[in-house]
Amino acid sequence: MIIPRAVRRIKEKYDHKSGPYAHLFDAYDGDEVVSLDCETTSLDVKQGEIVSIGAVKIKGKKVLTSERLDIKLKPPKSLTGESIKIHKIRESDLAEGIDIEDALEQVLEFVGNRPILGYYVNYDIRMLDKFLRPQFGFGLPNKAIELSHVYHDIIKWKSVGGNVDLRFDTISKKLDIPMLERHTAIGDALTVALMYVRLKYGDPPEAHY
Repeated sequence: MIIPRAVRRIKEKYDHKSGPYAHLFDAYDGDEVVSLDCETTSLDVKQGEIVSIGAVKIKGKKVLTSERLDIKLKPPKSLTGESIKIHKIRESDLAEGIDIEDALEQVLEFVGNRPILGYYVNYDIRMLDKFLRPQFGFGLPNKAIELSHVYHDIIKWKSVGGNVDLRFDTISKKLDIPMLERHTAIGDALTVALMYVRLKYGDPPEAHY
């Protein structure tokens, strides 16, 4: 039996109402968003394992590049030549990687209960939930913001009719945002953050170090 996500969240909030992570289930009241990306060994959530996690905070129209996560994990057994072709992360690059348990603790502390932004963000959340639930007993309860949906809604509003090209490269080009270290977790997280700010505010995004 598949439990609906909303029902599962209610149960998890109740189960952890007195625990150290109770604040994660509180409604967020602020102006910050966290752009997050995971590089994995497969696009299949059931088979994939995480090799790196990148995240950066956005406050209003400012991308806070000094407030970021750039985590490399220990090389998983599923790291193959095919996955390396995509994210360019070799086993040697992960020699000083950390355990997934430590990485998840850093993610929870960094993200808090802020909304999570991403490109195909539900995939990243599902990948993290896959490892969070066995360790902590809950998945990320955060509001999710899908960049391609934000882009689609704005483009559709400005130009009626026709299909909207939602490919990452196309969105980056249309918004005149350079792709930073494409197919690295921190690079994609930063690029998505800059694209989001451009879409939301229409001005050249500011990067604050």
